[in-house]
Amino acid sequence: QVQLVESGGGLVQAGGSLRLSCAASGRTFSSYAMGWFRQAPGKEREFVAAITTNGGNTNYADSLKCRFAISRDGPKNPVYLQMNSLNPEKTAVYYCASVVWATMTSFGSWGQGTQVTVSS
Repeated sequence: QVQLVESGGGLVQAGGSLRLSCAASGRTFSSYAMGWFRQAPGKEREFVAAITTNGGNTNYADSLKCRFAISRDGPKNPVYLQMNSLNPEKTAVYYCASVVWATMTSFGSWGQGTQVTVSS
């Protein structure tokens, strides 16, 4: 069973940057594509970005392609989300999860998430 731990969130001013990390334990972590999702207050959780097992392919929500970058240095290493030019609309709890690549949907367990708050 994969256990996920997100970190790197915090309070940042509009225009700033953050890099989130997703560390995982469990023998199946390296077997799956991984993704980031977010849930803003009062809204449903939504897809942000995903990356294949070896980091060779990535996919993003259309509105975030230019400002976010997902990366991983191999299947057993943490997954990162670099977020640039942040604005208050990006305030949310960010989660990582294993991803079904064909549908960009999550499966398995969630971590506790990491709070990102962008002030104006």
